[in-house]
Amino acid sequence: MPGTKRQMIWGMAVLLAMPVAGVAQQARLLVAQKGLQSLGIVNPSTGTVVASVDEGGVTGHEAVASQDGRLAYVPIYGNSGVGKPGTDGTKMVVIDLASEKVVRTLDFGHGVRPHCPVLGPKDGLLYVTTELDHTVSVIDPKTLAIVGIIPTGQAESHMLAISHDGRRGYTANVGPGTVSVLDMETRKLLKVIPVSGHTQRIAVSMDDKRVFTADQTQPRIAVIDAAKDEVAQWIPLEGVGYGGAVTPDGRWLLMAMPTQNKVAVVDLKTMQVARTVEVGKSPQEVLVRPDGKLAFVSCVGSHQVAEIDLRSWKTTRLFSTGVGTDGLAWARGR
Repeated sequence: MPGTKRQMIWGMAVLLAMPVAGVAQQARLLVAQKGLQSLGIVNPSTGTVVASVDEGGVTGHEAVASQDGRLAYVPIYGNSGVGKPGTDGTKMVVIDLASEKVVRTLDFGHGVRPHCPVLGPKDGLLYVTTELDHTVSVIDPKTLAIVGIIPTGQAESHMLAISHDGRRGYTANVGPGTVSVLDMETRKLLKVIPVSGHTQRIAVSMDDKRVFTADQTQPRIAVIDAAKDEVAQWIPLEGVGYGGAVTPDGRWLLMAMPTQNKVAVVDLKTMQVARTVEVGKSPQEVLVRPDGKLAFVSCVGSHQVAEIDLRSWKTTRLFSTGVGTDGLAWARGR
């Protein structure tokens, strides 16, 4: 082979092997490692933790990725559970997923126990529950400036879900056992819905017509009619539910049942449990991959994430993700 041609082929091979700026990178699964006070960055294809990013000695429970998949926003809650004595977190850290480092910090100025971060589906703003202030803080993710607050009217507003049209927000108020309905445009509290003696986590149907939260006093899911802002019905479960997520096609609600080590699959046409799927120990949070083919379930008791195939309804993998595996988020590839 002539030297010039050989050199050309060799050069092309080197270029193809080199990481090039702007070349697409694989999506990442983000895992709150509460026991390590860090955020785990997981390769979802191999199920391996590629990095554990130190959050500064205090733990965050939840995370959300930026729209471009480059950053993770992690509120630093503190060292206790909701409603329990312990430290009161004052900050949110921003982690660059490429360099695997904390690159920015937002200081709320006092203890607020910031917890659940959600990106607005229409406005691109970042909404974070600030429990001790009984509010949701509105943050510009580019400047990290707090640009507003939304009162929840309740203590322990732990989790937040936003309707897909961006108009309504719903907080699960754990100790009071209520759900607050928020107008995201006017930033006002619209109503507080009584649910039970104790609630946990919250999800919204794909058509924004129903809101789901898990009763912590009985094995059942509360179904809230979003037009009437009241509990319309209950879905019985095999065990007490916790975190849930709706599939992108709007057909299924997946609900973790920690004491059963299972996930209940609710058919949203019949509003009944169609099947259950065995996962790891003490499942907490469910994250459905954007393409709707897989679901990931954090299992805090076994320090694992369970991967469920949503076509066969079987757990296909259990991979280790660090001590205290809890909140999950998806960072899209780019």
